[in-house]
Amino acid sequence: MSAAPTPDSVEQVLRPTAAELGLDLEHLAVSPAGRRRLLRITVDKDGGVTLDDVAEATRTFSSALDATDVMGEQAYTLEVTSPGLDRPLTSARHWRRNVGRLVKVTTADGETLGRILDCDDAQFRIDVNGSAHTMSYTDVTKARVQVEFNRKES
Repeated sequence: MSAAPTPDSVEQVLRPTAAELGLDLEHLAVSPAGRRRLLRITVDKDGGVTLDDVAEATRTFSSALDATDVMGEQAYTLEVTSPGLDRPLTSARHWRRNVGRLVKVTTADGETLGRILDCDDAQFRIDVNGSAHTMSYTDVTKARVQVEFNRKES
């Protein structure tokens, strides 16, 4: 019987395929699901992921996995999804993809609620009550996009 697949070994197989599709592998997890395993993959890209992107990724990832023995002999279910709104902002690309959105940022100094103005690889600027604040990603302990149902355009 072959060894259980690890997220790292599966990621090595799928990362080039995701890049060819213009997608980033945001998260990958392998977990037991009865007599099967569940391979859950979260993908994203600039501009967001469409249902067509998810369908194409599912087909392409399935073919790439079938061409290797990385998943072993045990049956598995492949689930490809996009990140939810509640996903934490943990890399510069997450901030870039959410420019213009309202975000709650937690640092050692407390919480700040503001709108992302712009960002680069090291820092971001947010508008807090009409005043721009520049912050370094290294100062952030947690950041999440806030859901806005009645946003007033300025």
